[in-house]
Amino acid sequence: MSENGPGRPPDRVVRDVRARWAIAVACLAIIALAVAMVILFNDSGKDSGKDSGTSQAPAPTVTQTGPTVTGTPEPSPTTSTPAHQTFRYQPLWPFTSEDAVADWQQAYRSGGKQPWHLDPAQTALSFTTGFLDFHEIDLVVAKSVRGDEAYVSVGYRAEHNPPSVAAVVHLARYGQGDDAPWEVVGTRDSSLTLTQPRYGAAARSPLTVGGRITGVDEAIRVDVRQASTEARLGTLCCVAAGGESQPWSAQVTFQGATDPAVVVVASTGGHYQGVEAFAITAIRTVD
Repeated sequence: MSENGPGRPPDRVVRDVRARWAIAVACLAIIALAVAMVILFNDSGKDSGKDSGTSQAPAPTVTQTGPTVTGTPEPSPTTSTPAHQTFRYQPLWPFTSEDAVADWQQAYRSGGKQPWHLDPAQTALSFTTGFLDFHEIDLVVAKSVRGDEAYVSVGYRAEHNPPSVAAVVHLARYGQGDDAPWEVVGTRDSSLTLTQPRYGAAARSPLTVGGRITGVDEAIRVDVRQASTEARLGTLCCVAAGGESQPWSAQVTFQGATDPAVVVVASTGGHYQGVEAFAITAIRTVD
């Protein structure tokens, strides 16, 4: 029988300590094995389905939206006018063809002729006061330009009132090059709409026109015009109308159309001045 000397623990205590160390070592081994299995499992999961190339997340889908336009097609933003791009609108004013645009560009580049063609706001005002003879519509109330598309709100200021919008003129860059001029192609309509005939439709005289109007005691005048001549091709005055988004229609005769596209103009007024609202659309004439 062994005896415990001074400072030496009993044999029972030594056995207990050794047993506890053995249990601890076994637990550590089990934990290490479990960790190794987890790491191995995760690595195998990452590799499953991986091809020989570099995996990349798919690019997000971006949806672009634009303003809703009555009478003209929905615009798509561009930064310049490519040489191969076909003009997608009906050219109304001031140019009737790309040849006419090229002639102006040559004159502008050599002598700076009519620089206002490069300003959508000035082009819209010239169209309103000059071509349409709406001399009272002489203010630019707002302007929005996005790429090769522009919307210019033209209007007037009645006495003691803030500016009123008579129409939102839609313009697009026409022709090729960085100095492609602005062309009037339609209007974005609201209280007075012109939906018949359909924009760009082929039509002949007599022409049925119509749309909707919101107003009181309105008298709608219809004119048919073209950029190459000052005289009106046809006029109808006037259609009594009014109410909340009420339909209106009329029939107008015209003659002498020679341009590729003809402008149909509906206008009304009489409360503060002769013309207070107008809308336009474009048709292609047939014999």
